[in-house]
Amino acid sequence: MTFLEIDIEKLEYNYHSLRNRLSPNTKMIGVIKANAYGAICGPISEKLIELGTEALAVAYTEEGIQLRKLGITAPVLVFYPQEERFTDIIRHELEPVIYSKRSLKKFKTALEEEKKSAYPIHIKYNTGLNRIGFHPEEGDWVLQQLRTSYFKVKSVYTHLGQSEAPKPDKPTERQISLFKQIMMKHKRVAGQKTDYHLLNTSGLFNYPEYHLDWVRVGIGLYGFANHPKWNETLQPIAQLKTKITQIHQINSGETVGYNCGWKATKNTRVAVLPIGHADGFLRQFGHGNSWVMINGQKAYVVGNVCMDMIMVDIRDIPCCEKSEVVVIGSGARADKLAKNAGTISYELLSALGNRITRVIKTK
Repeated sequence: MTFLEIDIEKLEYNYHSLRNRLSPNTKMIGVIKANAYGAICGPISEKLIELGTEALAVAYTEEGIQLRKLGITAPVLVFYPQEERFTDIIRHELEPVIYSKRSLKKFKTALEEEKKSAYPIHIKYNTGLNRIGFHPEEGDWVLQQLRTSYFKVKSVYTHLGQSEAPKPDKPTERQISLFKQIMMKHKRVAGQKTDYHLLNTSGLFNYPEYHLDWVRVGIGLYGFANHPKWNETLQPIAQLKTKITQIHQINSGETVGYNCGWKATKNTRVAVLPIGHADGFLRQFGHGNSWVMINGQKAYVVGNVCMDMIMVDIRDIPCCEKSEVVVIGSGARADKLAKNAGTISYELLSALGNRITRVIKTK
């Protein structure tokens, strides 16, 4: 069986490690989008709330609804709410991020239809990432619209484009400077208490002077922080494990996999593992670009990654069919595998598919 083993104790360790870095009055938004970055959102959400996380965040409305169905009652931000789900957001008491004139108007209409007022929302500005958010020059229009009794603005925020870049970093400094101006404008005219935030995990480490009222912590909770030094303070919470399905003796000159993707230069052994690109183990991890751990030794992936299987060169590693294999975990960290294959840990973790069973590690 291929399964992802989640260690809640390591999640707790990461939470405290990150919390201890925060300014005393700064609150934490635990980002659990994409099934908690490929892990398991229910138990992780419950643990984060138990530990003291003040709010959670997801990408889309359906993720927030799933949390409500699991019994999560804490504030849940929806980062990218689509207007066709605004009614669902209201009925499940989720907190949308409003990012454009169209989204603000549409959400106001939804509130009118549902006969709601003073509804909690979050305002996002685009200061340079150029993904979603109000243009800073739309600030006056935004403030005028927020005077209505329909909205209760809980926070105003932006997202840095490269918060992990070594300092000083001019693009980041420009974004921070622009957000300061936005904050000043909102503070001058806002008639209600509003919080401000601009940092994600990397920013938490790199810009402690700008922790402000909240930080949005995602990948850090799961054990990674986009920098070797920062990574040392965290522990990856998940290990992806499987067992060898079959072992083949491969003679020099023989090939392995689709399109004869790998040719043996000497006699060796190849193990077949029950995981493939349909499970999120992407094709770029083939052809020696990644490895698994068997009995504490690296076994590199050979040939093309198949939909349901990969093959690894086990040489003289002591193992047999049904031996346990660590695909991601100790000795095969997600960030190191990802870097070797030209991607990032976020993609590797969040792509892990539903065929992989999630289990909580027991003591």
